[in-house]
Amino acid sequence: MPKRQNPTKTPQSNPMGWSLIVTAICLILFSLFLPVNSPHKSQPYSQFIDLVESDRVESVTIGSSHIEYILKSESVGNESKQVFTTVAVTQDTELPQLLRQHQVEFSAIPATSSDGFWGFIKFLFFFFLIINLSALLFNRSQEGGKSPFAIGRSNARIYSEGTMDITFDDVAGVDEAKAELYEIVDFLQHGAKYILLGAKIPKGVLLVGPPGTGKTLLAKAIAGEAKVPFFSISGSEFIEMFVGVGASRVRDLFERAKKQAPAIVFIDELDALGKSRAASGTLMGGNDEREQTLNQLLAEMDGFEPNAGVILLAATNRPEVLDPALLRPGRFDRRIVVDRPDKLGRLAILEVHARNVRLDNNVDLNKLAARTPGFAGADLANLINEAALLAARQNNTAVTMEDFNEATERILTGLEKKSRVLNETEKKTVAYHEVGHAIVGSLMPGTDKVEKISIVPRGIGALGYTLQLPEEDRFLMIEDEIRGRIATLLGGRAAEELIFGKVSTGASDDIQKATDLAERYVTLYGMSDRLGPIAYEKIQQQFLEGITNPRRQVSPHLAAEIDREVKAVIENAHHIAQEILQENQQLLVTLAQILLEQEILEGEQLRSHLAQAQKTVAIEKWLQTGKPTRNNLLAPQLTHNGKPAKLSKL
Repeated sequence: MPKRQNPTKTPQSNPMGWSLIVTAICLILFSLFLPVNSPHKSQPYSQFIDLVESDRVESVTIGSSHIEYILKSESVGNESKQVFTTVAVTQDTELPQLLRQHQVEFSAIPATSSDGFWGFIKFLFFFFLIINLSALLFNRSQEGGKSPFAIGRSNARIYSEGTMDITFDDVAGVDEAKAELYEIVDFLQHGAKYILLGAKIPKGVLLVGPPGTGKTLLAKAIAGEAKVPFFSISGSEFIEMFVGVGASRVRDLFERAKKQAPAIVFIDELDALGKSRAASGTLMGGNDEREQTLNQLLAEMDGFEPNAGVILLAATNRPEVLDPALLRPGRFDRRIVVDRPDKLGRLAILEVHARNVRLDNNVDLNKLAARTPGFAGADLANLINEAALLAARQNNTAVTMEDFNEATERILTGLEKKSRVLNETEKKTVAYHEVGHAIVGSLMPGTDKVEKISIVPRGIGALGYTLQLPEEDRFLMIEDEIRGRIATLLGGRAAEELIFGKVSTGASDDIQKATDLAERYVTLYGMSDRLGPIAYEKIQQQFLEGITNPRRQVSPHLAAEIDREVKAVIENAHHIAQEILQENQQLLVTLAQILLEQEILEGEQLRSHLAQAQKTVAIEKWLQTGKPTRNNLLAPQLTHNGKPAKLSKL
C-alpha cells in the first residue's frame, strides 16, 4: 500500500515568525542608538565637601540624585580634566551657600532632561516588545486558531483541492448513506445537468447517528471524491466568552467559502452550536453568545444573499436537541441517518481495516462479523487493532482467530484481573452464579448463545462472567424473549439461593439490568396487560445509550401501579429461573465443579453439558402468558438440604 500523505493546508503567513523578527529588530536598534555615557569616577559625599572647602573644585552640576564636579587643573596635574560624581544628599541645604563662599561655579540639571527623544524611544521599544510578546503567547495561526488581532476570524481547517486522500472506498458499512451523499459529489462535479433541469442541490445535509458510525469520515470522503476545498470546524469553536465573536466567525467562514466556491463546509458536533433556543431554561433568555451565533448561521444558510456553490455538511448524535428553525427545508434539506452496520456492513468494515494487517489462515472475518452485532465502525477498527496488539505482544507472525476472540472479550468484559485472588467461598459462589446464568440462558428464547463461562475476574467489578454471543442480527424483540432475558439475568441469584440458601452482593449488576429491562417492558414497550399500550417514558436520547429516560408526569396512583407491574414481571422471571435450576440441579452442581477445577469452560464441552438442560411445562406456559402457574407463584418447591430455600426479597 502506498504511504498516504497528510492533508496539506493552504499556505498562510506566520504571525509568530514576524513577531520574532520585529522583536529582534527592536533589540538591535535599542542597543545601537542608546546613548552611552562615559563612566565617571564616583567619590564619597564627604570627600566632595572636603574638596570644596579646600578650594580644589572648579565647577559643580547638581542633579536630583547625583552631583557631578570637575577639579581644578592644578589639583590633577597635567592630566585632562576629569568628571567625578557623588550621591546628592537632599538634606544638605547649605551646599549652595558653601559653593558661593568658595567661588565655585555651579548649576542644576533640569528635571525633564531624562525624557525627550531617548525617553520616547524607550517607550516605543517597550510598547512593541509587549505587543510582540502577547502575539507570541496568544497567537494561533490560521491552521490552529487565531491571533489576538483576528479574534473574530474563523479558525476552520482548510483542505485545498485534491489534498483530501479519503474516498468512498475507505468507508464501508453505510451503503445507503453513501448513495445519498454521492448525489452531492455528482452535483459538484457535473452541476450543469442539474441546472439544466432546474434542480437545486440541498443547501445543507445533516448526518445523524450513534457515535463511532463514521459521520466525520463520510464528510471527508465527500471532499476527497469531489476534489473541492473543504472547510472543517467543530461547533464548539464558534462559542467564546465575548458576545458577538461566534457570529463574526460564522460570517468569516462563509465569506471565505464563497471566495473558493464550489466548496464544502463541515461543522462537526452541531449540537454544541445549534441547540434549541426554547430549551435555554434561564430568565435572561439563555446563552446570548450561542444564540447570536446560531442566528447568524441561520441567516447565512437561508438569507437574502445566496450561498452559491457552498454546501454545508453537519454531524451530530443528538438531533433531538437541535433548534427547529435549523432543521426546516431551505436550511438542512436532507437528513441522513448513519446507523450501526448490519452483518454485511460489519464484514465490509472489517475487510477495510484488515487491509494492512497480516491475518492467519484460520481467521474468518465472516464469523467475526456475525459475533459482533451492535458494533459501530470505530468499535470494529478498535477490535482489529486490539487483536494485532495481542499478536505482537506474543511475538506471533500473524493475527489468529484466538487473538480476535480475546480482543472481543476485552472490549465486552474488560481486562483480566489475575492479581485479584478469590478465596474458596467467593470462588464457589461465583462458579454457581455463572453456571446458573448459563443454564437459564440456554433454555430461554431470545437469549444469545452461551459461548463461555469464566470465574477469572475481569473489568472493574466482574468476579466472573458468562459470555453470550448472538448468532444473527435482531431488530425486534417479542415479549416472551424480554421475559426470558430477565430470567437469565436473575439466574445467577437463583442459583445462589438454591445451593447456599442465601444470596451475595454479586447479583447487584444483574438486578440493575433486570429492573431497567422490566421497567421498559412496562413503561416504554406497553407490554403490560394491566396498564395497556401506553408510553409512560420519554425518549430523550435516540442515539446515545446509557442515558436514562425520564418518566412522564403521572399521578401517584398510576406510579404505584407501574411499580407493582415492574415488580410482578421481575418476581415471575425470578420464580421461573428458580424452577429451571431446581429441575436441573444435578447439572448445575456438575458444571460448577468442572468450572471450579478449570476456571474457564467453553466450546464443545460447554455446549454438550448445556444440551442436557430440561425445560418444564410450567416454563412453556409462563412464556406464553407471562404468568407462572399458581403453585409456582405461591409455593415454589425449592429446597436446600431438606429445608425450603430462601426466596428473593424483590
